[in-house]
Order: sequence, then structure tokens, then C-alpha cells
Amino acid sequence: MIYIEAYFKISPWQPAMEILIAELSDIGFESFVEEEGGLKAYIQEPDFQEASLRDLFAMQNPEFTISYELKTIADVNWNAKWESDYESVIIDDRCYIRAPFHPTKPEIEFEILIEPKMSFGTAHHETTAQMIQLLLDEDIKGKSVLDMGCGTAVLAILAKLKKADRVVAIDNDEWAYNNALENVKVNGFSDIKVQQGDAVLLKNQLFEVILANINKNILLADMEAYVNALSKGAVILFSGFYENDLNDIKIKALDSGLRYDSHISKNNWVAAKFSKK
Repeated sequence: MIYIEAYFKISPWQPAMEILIAELSDIGFESFVEEEGGLKAYIQEPDFQEASLRDLFAMQNPEFTISYELKTIADVNWNAKWESDYESVIIDDRCYIRAPFHPTKPEIEFEILIEPKMSFGTAHHETTAQMIQLLLDEDIKGKSVLDMGCGTAVLAILAKLKKADRVVAIDNDEWAYNNALENVKVNGFSDIKVQQGDAVLLKNQLFEVILANINKNILLADMEAYVNALSKGAVILFSGFYENDLNDIKIKALDSGLRYDSHISKNNWVAAKFSKK
């Protein structure tokens, strides 16, 4: 079978990447590989129409800068291609995120097995990596933790490895939801509660730690729902936005009853820690 590979260069990464993947799926693209600042997408040649690609909302949105290159690929061994494209990740020499085809590293404190597939959150992107950095330094033993916009559920799994008590992982994307279910199971944490939905699911729930790696617009829109789901003195970690968006996040967080504690940044991406007054 002959495939078309479309390589997209994307700015800003979020929410453009998330919207683009959803729209590409609707027009027949079958698989996706995230790369630094870009995305590879694959579709069978008979199903490909470049006009449909150019007409996508993500491609027409003036807030996004998206360019693409096309090439034809014949007789793809998808398992071999995925293994050659996907690399394992080590964060702060303490957390090792790998796929099933990577070797284990028992000398690393925390090891997480991820079936990467299409879901966001494989730790290759700065936002997930920075959330892992902050979580590694957070004392969460025995605490209740929410992984909001969980993607692969890598943060929820790390929380369990760090001896968190009750852990809930939520994502509104069906693919991410199913991938999260698979990942919590292969890591031996079937007690992580995985749910498909949005901030509406937080009603009448309380957590001592919330992890929200989504994007600026959703964080601002759902801030009050997150704060209402935090117990007094609880901690919330935000990521998925740029350094120049941090002030907007701070203003909304402070107005909602949070206190700014600290943040880290890399390549203009930010992860920030707040706590409930």
C-alpha cells in the first residue's frame, strides 16, 4: 500500500497541533508522529486530496502558522517505522519513559512504559517534560491527585509510582482516553480512575494535587472549576502555554483564589506551580 506522508511545521504548538490532528483524522489520515516543532501524518494515497488539506480550519486560522511538505512512501512497515522514529526519554536522571521496544533501565528511579500512539504526553514535548520535573520534586505520597488533560496518563502513572493514594486521569479525547486505559494497565496501576470528559467531571470532587497540562485558553476557561476541586492548601501545576502567557495565567489564578509559587521554562514553554490559599 502506498502512503502519503505530510510533514507539518506548526507554531504555536498548542492548540494548533491538537486541532490539526483532529481535522486530519476526519479527512482520512491514519497515524501521527509528534516531533520537535512538527508533526508527521500519514494517509493512504487513494484517500488523499491536497485541496481538502488546504481547506482545513487549522490551515486557514490566522492565529496559527502551519506549513507542510509532502512525500510518497511505499510498502511501509509501520511497526519498524514507529520504532525508528520514537525515542525514549529520561527526565532529570530520575524518570525514564519508554515504549515496549526500548530496553528497561532498572538503575533509574521511576520507569514508565507508554504505548505512544497518537496521544499527547509522551514527554518529548517541553510541557510534559517540565510537568514531570515539577512532579518529581513534589511530595505527593498518600495524596489524591488529578491528571487533567491526561493524554497518555504519563503524569498519573508517575504520581502512582511516587506513592500517591487516589489518582484520577481525565481527557476529553476518545483516543487519549483509550490509550490512557491501556497505559495504566500495562504499568500495573489499574486502580487509576480514567475518565473521558472535561471539567464538568470535577463537580463534587476534591484533590490535594492537580496536574493540568492543556493550553492557555482551556486553563483560563476552566480555572474556577480546578480551584473548586482543590482542597485547602492544595497544589496545582499548570503547563501548555508560552512564557508571554504566564501573566494572564497568574492574573486569572490569583483572582480565583490561588497563590503563585514558582515556574520553570524551556524554549519559551512554561510549567508553573500555584497553591490554594
